[in-house]
Amino acid sequence: MAMPENVKTSPDYPVPKTHKAWVLDDPGQLRLTEKPVPVPGRAEVLVRIDAIAVCGTDIEVIYQGPPALIEGGVPFNKNWTPGHEYMGTVVALGLGVDEYAIGDRVTVEIHAGCGQCKRCREGMYTSCHNYGKNYGDVNKGHRANGFTTDGGFCEYAVNNINTLAPVSDQMSDEEATLVVTAGTSMYGLTELGGLVAGESVVVTGPGPIGLLGVAVAKTLGAYPVILTGTRDNRLEIGSKLGADHVINVRNEDVIEKVKEYTGGIGADYVLECSGAANSLNEAGKMANRGGKICLAAFPHEEVMVDVMHLVANNIYVYGIRGEGKSGTRRAAAFMDQKRFDATLIHTHTFDMAELPEAIRYAKDRVEDAIKVVLKNDYAYEKQAAAE
Repeated sequence: MAMPENVKTSPDYPVPKTHKAWVLDDPGQLRLTEKPVPVPGRAEVLVRIDAIAVCGTDIEVIYQGPPALIEGGVPFNKNWTPGHEYMGTVVALGLGVDEYAIGDRVTVEIHAGCGQCKRCREGMYTSCHNYGKNYGDVNKGHRANGFTTDGGFCEYAVNNINTLAPVSDQMSDEEATLVVTAGTSMYGLTELGGLVAGESVVVTGPGPIGLLGVAVAKTLGAYPVILTGTRDNRLEIGSKLGADHVINVRNEDVIEKVKEYTGGIGADYVLECSGAANSLNEAGKMANRGGKICLAAFPHEEVMVDVMHLVANNIYVYGIRGEGKSGTRRAAAFMDQKRFDATLIHTHTFDMAELPEAIRYAKDRVEDAIKVVLKNDYAYEKQAAAE
């Protein structure tokens, strides 16, 4: 492919003119098509996507639309490609890029803030004031791959260098797709207080973010780490990832058990990852006075909140939008050091051509799917060559 003169390429990683990409038509309807390979601009690279995980938010977007925002509205029938939890290989460098080299393996964050608004200057690029306002005009600087611009259910994607985290060759492609999930948990714990060594953490909801929230909290030195949920097999995975106690909320009084495990006062931090209707009120009762709650899940209905309890007990409540504050890079460092085994939540792998089936597995929890990963053909070729 003839890239502009200011874009660096290498014959070792030839870039085609077009690539296969899934686009979203009507709600729930995905179609495989061909698109032009995107061209990286200033401070951007072209990533050959080797693998991508299916996130619960991808499913929300594919069937409901929000929180994706394309051309000012819902993302349906706009030739738009979803997907955001991908990793791959750098194959082209935009103007001014010397932080990465062609051939580097990277995993990605979703958000590249505009870099100009108040929130971006504070490092809160997931709260960029220009989120979605440029509708894909990357000259403004903001993009959220898989939400406001094309995502990763395809073969190539452009990423700002600020959204990249290097991964070592000892980390598999599948594991590298999980870094952004761990990064979301890392961001949540960062907002709640950063280093939590010796302090108690409750994680509610043993989905991917919750399970890796347990792993990150334990790695940061939290004690005790308590995981709550309804599925014993997932709670068992939580134990393997470092939970000191697990509570099946169908069988036990979760608030009473949390108090028991925390000397009667409640937890210092609650990382809420379930999105259940009463989760915030329960989190408030699990937290100790002056404790902190981080909301990391989207509820599916309006929630009634016991504000009196939160105010009377001086409990702080935070909301996060995905990963942020470079949490993905810090999570990648933990995973590179094998501080925890994120692959415990990877349950199924599909070829990129099988995306609708992979979505079905993730959406309907077929065979108790937790994290479903898709790989492109050249990723399989690379794996075979290595073997």
